[in-house]
Amino acid sequence: MASSSRFLHLLPLVIAVQQIIAFPFSSGLEERQGNTVPDFVKTYAPLVWLHSEDKYFPSDIGAQLVHTKPQIDFTVVDGYPAPLTLDNLDSLNAKNGTDVYLTSVDDITTAPSWLNGVKPDDSHQTKGAISAAIIVNDRGQGNLDAFYMYFTAYNWGGILLDHEVNQHVGDWEHNMIRFANGKPTQVWYSQHGFGQAFTYDCLEKQGDRPIAYSANGSHAVYATTGTHDHTIPNINFPGEGILNDYTDQGTLWDPWLSAYFYSFDANSNAFSAYDPGFPTAWLRFVGRWGDQEYPD
Repeated sequence: MASSSRFLHLLPLVIAVQQIIAFPFSSGLEERQGNTVPDFVKTYAPLVWLHSEDKYFPSDIGAQLVHTKPQIDFTVVDGYPAPLTLDNLDSLNAKNGTDVYLTSVDDITTAPSWLNGVKPDDSHQTKGAISAAIIVNDRGQGNLDAFYMYFTAYNWGGILLDHEVNQHVGDWEHNMIRFANGKPTQVWYSQHGFGQAFTYDCLEKQGDRPIAYSANGSHAVYATTGTHDHTIPNINFPGEGILNDYTDQGTLWDPWLSAYFYSFDANSNAFSAYDPGFPTAWLRFVGRWGDQEYPD
């Protein structure tokens, strides 16, 4: 069994990625979020190519909770709300939330079918599964960051020296697009614990929409097809190395068609749903979306 899931919770991620991408932006929030997602956030939303051999497809965010239980140090959290839902997940924060792991109720070595997710259909959506979250942070003065978050129930990390590595339940990756006056300027691609930033103009696109390539099993997001050596953490080398990600044009997924939509207010560190029917409590959960690493 490999390491714990690499995605903790959304709030610090929204802040951290903005700090990583060192492009200028206004620090004052002078324009409030509107009641609808800005049209340009949709116009330039990424399209994602899943790998042709990937067995683990995008997964329903809420359904993940049906198959997990909260644990700390491999012990079930006492008195947690049952069932866990996207509307009450943040209640675990009061129970040493940062130490909580959403642990599979099934023995994952038996490969339960829910780990497989939902393969996008001919319309490029994950029918019946909300497998993405799109978060808009309007920074004011025409500056806006849009996060396109992608969820998969299971991460297969690849082969290292003839051993499978980094297998874990719960896997989040994302793109972030920075906009200036409604025009995309930079795009962030998350890869394992870090990622890469590119100017929008240099990227492959379908129409106006930038293309992302999801790596086989690990779902790290790249701007190109091919082999990506990530043996050295946080560094992506093109070509074959000791530990590699592989991307190709397998199945096309349009996350926009299967998503929740939110705005983020940096002043209050608060999320708001564009649709009042969308849950928000899960966005405040500070624990981990997966199993703790098991002892050898």
